[in-house]
Amino acid sequence: MTDTTSSTVAADRARAAELSAAGRFLKATELDTRMLGMVGALLVIWIGIHVLSGGLFLTPRNLWNLSVQTSSVAIMATGMVLVIVMRNIDLSVGSVEGVVGMIMGVAQAEFLIRVIGFQLGNPWLWIIALAAGVVLGLAIGAFQGFIIAYMEVPAFIVTLGGLLVWRGMAWMITSGRTVAPLDATFQLMGGGPRGSIGATASWVVGVVACAAAAFALLNGRSQRKRFNFPLRPVWAEIFLGIVACAAILGAVWVANSYPWPVGIVRQYAEQKGIAIPEGGLFIAHGIAIPVLMAVAVGIVMTFITRRTRFGRYVFAIGGNPEAASLAGINTRWVT
Repeated sequence: MTDTTSSTVAADRARAAELSAAGRFLKATELDTRMLGMVGALLVIWIGIHVLSGGLFLTPRNLWNLSVQTSSVAIMATGMVLVIVMRNIDLSVGSVEGVVGMIMGVAQAEFLIRVIGFQLGNPWLWIIALAAGVVLGLAIGAFQGFIIAYMEVPAFIVTLGGLLVWRGMAWMITSGRTVAPLDATFQLMGGGPRGSIGATASWVVGVVACAAAAFALLNGRSQRKRFNFPLRPVWAEIFLGIVACAAILGAVWVANSYPWPVGIVRQYAEQKGIAIPEGGLFIAHGIAIPVLMAVAVGIVMTFITRRTRFGRYVFAIGGNPEAASLAGINTRWVT
C-alpha cells in the first residue's frame, strides 16, 4: 500500500511539473474551475449593474435587502437539488410555498385569534401555524410524489398542474386580500430592523463560522491522511482557510454597515430612553434572521445528502434508477 501511494504521489508531482503556474495553483488548491467561472461571471454582472445604476447596486443596503429576498429562494433550491438529482423536476414549488404561507397566515391571523380566541403574543400562535404549514407542505409533496412514483405520471405534467392548482388555491383562500395582523415571530422571519441579530451577534456568528471552516479543513486533511489519500500542500490549506474566513467576515461587515432607518432609530431610542447624539445614532442591522435560516437549512440538507442513507439513495437513483432498484432500493418510496 505504501509503495503504491508513493508511486501515485510521484506521478502526480511529475504531471504537476508540466502544468503552468495557474494550473499548478488550481491543482494544489483543488478549486473547481467551473465554480470559479460562475463566481467570476457573477462578479462581472454585479460590477456592470453597479456602474449602470450609478453606484447603487453594490451598497450595504442593497446587498442586505437582496440577501433577505433571496433567502426563501435559497431554501427552496436546497430541496430542488434532490428533485433534480433524481432526474425529476418540480414546477410547482413556488405555488406550494405560496399556498403554505397563506395557510399559515390565515391560521395565525384569523383562525387562532378570531375563532379559537388566542391573543397576539401567545407563544402557541407561531408554533401551531408553523406546524400547520409543515403538515400541509408534507401532504402536498406526498400527494404529488404518489402520482409520480406509483401512477407513473411524468413529474413535469404533475407539477405543472400543481403550479396552477396551488396558485389558484392560494388566491381562493383569501381572494387576494391582505392577511393581518401577524405575530411578532413571523415578522422576525421576514427580516427588517427587528428581524436581524445586530452587529455584535453577527460578529460572533462570523467568528464561529470561520472556526467551523478551519475545523472542516483540518478534519478533511486528517481523513485524507487516515486513508492514504493525496494531501493538499499546507500553503494551499492555509490559503483556502484565509479565503473562506475573508468571505465570511466580509459578508458580516457588509451586513453591519447597513444602519437602521432614522425613524426606527428614533422610535427605538425613545422606548429605551437613549439620548440621540448630534450626528445621529448608528445601529447596524447585522445578519438577517431569514439568511441564518437559509444557511441552517443548507447545512442540514448537505448533511442529509452526504451522511445519510436517504441521501445516498437519492444519488444512486439519479445515477441509474434500474441499478438502484436491483440493489434493493425502494425507488418509488424515495421518490
